[in-house]
Amino acid sequence: MMTLDKFEEATEAVKKVILRTELVYSDYFTATTGNKVYLKPENMQFTGAYKVRGAYYKISTLTKEERDRGLITASAGNHAQGVAYAAKLYNAKAIIVMPSTTPLIKVNRTKSYGAEVILYGNVYDEACQYAYQLAEEHGYTFIHPFNDEGVATGQGTIAMEIFKDLPTVDIILAPVGGGGLLAGVATLAKMLNPNVKVIGVEPAGAACMKESLKAGHVVTLPHVDTIADGTAVKTPGDVVFPYIQKYVDDIITVEDHELIVNFLDIIENHKMVVENSGLLTVAALKHLNCKDKKVVSILSGGNMDIITVASIVQHGLIQRGRVFTVSVQLPDRPGELVNVASIIAKAQGNVIRLDHNQFVSINRNSAVELTITMETFGHEHKQEIVQALIDHGYNPKICQPNKLY
Repeated sequence: MMTLDKFEEATEAVKKVILRTELVYSDYFTATTGNKVYLKPENMQFTGAYKVRGAYYKISTLTKEERDRGLITASAGNHAQGVAYAAKLYNAKAIIVMPSTTPLIKVNRTKSYGAEVILYGNVYDEACQYAYQLAEEHGYTFIHPFNDEGVATGQGTIAMEIFKDLPTVDIILAPVGGGGLLAGVATLAKMLNPNVKVIGVEPAGAACMKESLKAGHVVTLPHVDTIADGTAVKTPGDVVFPYIQKYVDDIITVEDHELIVNFLDIIENHKMVVENSGLLTVAALKHLNCKDKKVVSILSGGNMDIITVASIVQHGLIQRGRVFTVSVQLPDRPGELVNVASIIAKAQGNVIRLDHNQFVSINRNSAVELTITMETFGHEHKQEIVQALIDHGYNPKICQPNKLY
């Protein structure tokens, strides 16, 4: 069971493998939400995520014989790196089964710690079933990523650090996929202060915990669909579920588009890369129905591949109106292109791409299409540019979908 003694033991144990991630006060999110917001940057851990806490503590409690049999787990990436890193420290063999959709950076980082990586299935649940099969066939010791009290106890050490940094915390927001982090943090938090609120945050496209709490028992979603791959879980853990029922105050769900714009907010205002699952608690800040509370958002990880980063930045800029594409039709005669460019320049739009299509119509004297992608200050500035084009006799159309390239 998760007890205060176990949490204290785990806190001492994980000091050997973690970086002390002190709370970061956020002026930006404090100003935009009305609460005093602090970030717990677990994305800054050596392995890029909090998962090393639970993995190392669990493995430290195993017997030598259990470790010598070889360790196996299933993971979407962050727990994989935690197990691989901890296994390396104990000179134990590690086999990691990861969904075939796992970002390349997580696969390569896991391999870099000496683990054998097997890609199987499209989601975590399918990878987990195969890992269990291999464990039974070869006698490996299975280290569950979330449905284990030892692992959850290790994750709960985050709460110990939060209270040391901010004893008067009012609300703790924790991402939830299978429930290990949330169960550990909520259990210890309530032991330290029964009045603190602990709220889980999960993607709307994989809200297995919210549905389970509604049903009163663990349920399995028919499918999951979210960009938050680290929390794309169909079935929460039945071992940790009772702790969540007892200690968690609420579950908030957020849409994928909220994660995209919050990626921009974090990277521009705090100069940190946080993966989509880690952004859940940041997106949840605007869903809180309170003001002037001290809120801690746990940023669970920062392992993102560059292609995903590029895609999210692009979509985030478009959603915020910072980049948009507009098309106008104009006669094919000298000077028209310069006229349009001058209008945009006077309105302080910055052109980043231009496409001049002379073949949109058979009659080139009446219709040549000019498509312009430009950088703006936001939606209000975007509308000012559109209005300036209208005022000069053009009929601009905002293109959908917008693309940077």
